[in-house]
Amino acid sequence: MSTVVAVVGPTAAGKSALSIALAHALDGEVVNADSMQLYRGLDIGTAKLTPAEREGVPHHLLDIWAVTEPASVAEYQRLARAAVDDILARGRVPLLVGGSGLYVRAVLEQFEFPGTDPVVRERLEAELAAVGPAPLYARLRAADPVAAAGILPGNGRRIVRALEVIELTGAPFTAALPEPTPFYPSVQLGVDLDTALLDERIARRVDRMWADGLVAETRELAGQGLAEGRTASRALGYQQVLRLLAGELTEAEARDETVRATRRFVRRQRSWFRRDPRIHWLDSAAPAFLDTALRMVADHRR
Repeated sequence: MSTVVAVVGPTAAGKSALSIALAHALDGEVVNADSMQLYRGLDIGTAKLTPAEREGVPHHLLDIWAVTEPASVAEYQRLARAAVDDILARGRVPLLVGGSGLYVRAVLEQFEFPGTDPVVRERLEAELAAVGPAPLYARLRAADPVAAAGILPGNGRRIVRALEVIELTGAPFTAALPEPTPFYPSVQLGVDLDTALLDERIARRVDRMWADGLVAETRELAGQGLAEGRTASRALGYQQVLRLLAGELTEAEARDETVRATRRFVRRQRSWFRRDPRIHWLDSAAPAFLDTALRMVADHRR
């Protein structure tokens, strides 16, 4: 079976640019593994490549869900594997690209999702609606600090899911994640950058998003139900602009909070990906960045 090439790592480190270059060099197609780029209309704030920026490289699993649709990793797994299988069947190379670690694992590894219980889920969701995510996150951190470290404190839906699994299984949420067993042969390339440089790049990216019309895009999506979307409303940038539109933040505060929240998110992404010894790390500022990536892929496929 042919190899899947995964390009992973923190936000704004250079994954998209590398994926386009690899696709041209390897006759590849991109399968999106960014959980927020799955949503239609979340374009500017997720730095989704425009059709022109994709340079003719086919991209799969962009814009598949409405902003009101809750994310489902199990459904993503089904769709992504179908896309990978189709690309392989046509003799091309699948490039799984994104910074959502659980989504990457769900595709590349033998990964069955723990069951659910509507009664437990409803009770936890009612508690979330009543008191907000902070108390539930504190409970998760006490029960399973490893799981808590990989979930944003404001991501109520994922906190509820982790607490549900803990309650149903009597074990930590992370215990429900299987030991890595490959589903596809793969080579995983991690793209990162010096922290100070990446922090600077994040600030520039947020400035560019504002200049490109993030506020107007969010206002339009709000008319499509973005604020009611349990997953999409938590997307970085959109979450802050929704608060701006609600009069809770000034524009400067929304922009600054987007920068801070993105930097915090990058630390969490690093924490997740750096635990995986199978990832080969690359510095996207290095002069031979692409050549090194191609050599790693070639070495793995020999």
